[in-house]
Amino acid sequence: MSGGLGGAFPAVFTRCFIHCGVNTMRESVQAEVLMSFLVSEELSFRIPVELTYETRDPYAVRMTFHLPGDAPVTWAFGRELLLDGINGPSGDGDVHIAPTEPEGLSDVHIRLQVGVDRALFRAGAAPLVAFLDRTDKLVPLGQERTLGDFEDNLEAALGRILAEEAAG
Repeated sequence: MSGGLGGAFPAVFTRCFIHCGVNTMRESVQAEVLMSFLVSEELSFRIPVELTYETRDPYAVRMTFHLPGDAPVTWAFGRELLLDGINGPSGDGDVHIAPTEPEGLSDVHIRLQVGVDRALFRAGAAPLVAFLDRTDKLVPLGQERTLGDFEDNLEAALGRILAEEAAG
């Protein structure tokens, strides 16, 4: 891993957007955070990562990684996974998040995996906490089920999935 992080937290630019539709109002929280893409023990480089949270999918956060020379890549995973990973190791599947130090507010490792391919990122915990704080103000943790649109959309999506499985 290269130096350069030095314990300093990257600047975070957090802003809220409200999108009004015909019958619904969609709200989101977005932030841009600089993360280190850890290519190897000796090589890392900083990349911008967009964090997004939308009330239409209240259980998930999205991270869009802008790697040089590649199209942006977006990963979606549980908001609680990110929250838990700031304080201790979290995630058993394709996404694993853990603090770099066992105590205190430290940097966070985010490991993304598809099959045997892995990518490891390092981010300051402070901008992630600030982002999660904004999401909690929009939809408090544990109150996700109160959003009627989500339940309706989930039911419709499950219906489509079951119909596709029955047809295929």
